[in-house]
Amino acid sequence: MTDFIKRNKLFSIYTALVILIVLVAIFAPYLTPQDPYDGDMKNVLQTPSAEHFLGTDKLGRDTFSRIIAGTQVSLFMTICLVILLSIVGLVVGITSGYFGGKIEMILMRLADMMLSFPGVVLAIAIAGILGGSTVNTILALLIVGWAKYARLVRSLVIKLRNEDFVVAARVNGTKTINILLRHILPNVLPMIVITGAMDIGTMMMEIAGLSFLGFGAQPPTPEWGLMLNEGRQYIQTAPHLMIFPGLAIFIVVAIFNLWGDSLRDLLDPRQE
Repeated sequence: MTDFIKRNKLFSIYTALVILIVLVAIFAPYLTPQDPYDGDMKNVLQTPSAEHFLGTDKLGRDTFSRIIAGTQVSLFMTICLVILLSIVGLVVGITSGYFGGKIEMILMRLADMMLSFPGVVLAIAIAGILGGSTVNTILALLIVGWAKYARLVRSLVIKLRNEDFVVAARVNGTKTINILLRHILPNVLPMIVITGAMDIGTMMMEIAGLSFLGFGAQPPTPEWGLMLNEGRQYIQTAPHLMIFPGLAIFIVVAIFNLWGDSLRDLLDPRQE
């Protein structure tokens, strides 16, 4: 373990920071000094002080507590979205890449159609039709984002299906499901993991963006994008309502992006 850390110092540092963020998200209810949902109209729009480390919002709720609680909400939504994107991309990509024919044509034309639209604009339209909520936000971004994963998996599977070990398995009468699970999936999974890790920061930004526009999490949920939306009307009188949630988004997204890059360098054999 010590040798691994010495050889991969940057990856180890970023992994430690990611673990710290995940721990904050898991134990958020125990780390918040005050109830993030409890308002106090006597302390409305207070500037940072000893009692309220990052000030209070328009309802007198502690901003620091809401940012900590927002770590859990934002990270949970992002991880769920990335996992769903990976699963859908794997299923569609492996199906179209391995079987080919009409199945591939239909699935890839559908993927091309999704990729032809501006992703964020389409996500806003879908979220607007479905209505603002955390579930609908994840669903809207899933509908928009699966095509990239499916395309990536398909390209890998097309190369793998003609490899000697796959051909030998087919000749020996191995069932198709076993070929897919034992030979195709293990060779595709590392690239999906890398892509998913690198997309965590991007997906978090898109989730925050939809919430900022009113199509994502709804009040009183302590979600960072929603906090930015609630604070923008007080940007002159209480700028801390936008500065601190924005800073939280920037720091977490930057850490996950750097971690994803270092993970790619570690796992992708083409980087050697």
